[in-house]
Amino acid sequence: MKRLILLLSLAPALALAAEAGFRLDRAPIDPRDLASLQAGARTFVNYCLGCHGTQYMRYNRLADLGLSEAQIKDNLAFTADKVGDPMRTAMGGKEGKDWFGVAPPDLSVIARVRGADWLYTYLRTFYRDPNTASGWNNAVFPNVAMPHALWTLQGEKALEVTRTKDASGHEIVGSKFTRISEGSQTPVQFDATVRDLCEHVRGPDYPTGAEIITPAADLRAIYETGHGSVRARAKWLREGSNLVITHLPFQVSPSKIMEQVAQQ
Repeated sequence: MKRLILLLSLAPALALAAEAGFRLDRAPIDPRDLASLQAGARTFVNYCLGCHGTQYMRYNRLADLGLSEAQIKDNLAFTADKVGDPMRTAMGGKEGKDWFGVAPPDLSVIARVRGADWLYTYLRTFYRDPNTASGWNNAVFPNVAMPHALWTLQGEKALEVTRTKDASGHEIVGSKFTRISEGSQTPVQFDATVRDLCEHVRGPDYPTGAEIITPAADLRAIYETGHGSVRARAKWLREGSNLVITHLPFQVSPSKIMEQVAQQ
């Protein structure tokens, strides 16, 4: 009870801290790590797909992660009869709005909208809040309707305000998390789980920052039919007399590119 009273009394300061923005952690993701992508797909269907779908991605595209159709059907395709079906959530929009006040969004392109660093930090910064309908809040997305879907893995935390002064005597308001209960995973294990999940969520959004050159009409047809391929090309910039490649298409090997350049 003392902890709840403390959080209530600090609510105005927490709101100010949220308005100032929460520092994002860099997402340690590697789109070439197939083991991480497979683990992320497993976490997604077990913990996220009940509310959030990726309707513009079909289950059979998980074969790109080195999985057979039998593995996909038996272990991942929980909301479909065929592996060629889209990864839709079992929850209807009306049900979601009735339960959470807003329909949970489809996550097909959430990585492009929010960014991987935002997702990685958001999923790791839920904390208990007795003032919300779900009993949860989030440091990155204050007053979010979504409860902490991964809390059994991470455990429960509280967010408390810290107050310090700089050399000039001005007050600096910050925040820190304190542990309420342990989860089934250690902090290191949970960070790895969230990293894997972010790897998967980035998948439908075409990982890496390469430029997609497939015409819009062809992309629309791919989404509608589940068949086709997306073309992408590298991005580069000029530094003096040098051309610097900044982004390569998904699964293009930098070492192979270096070999080809050396042979020119």
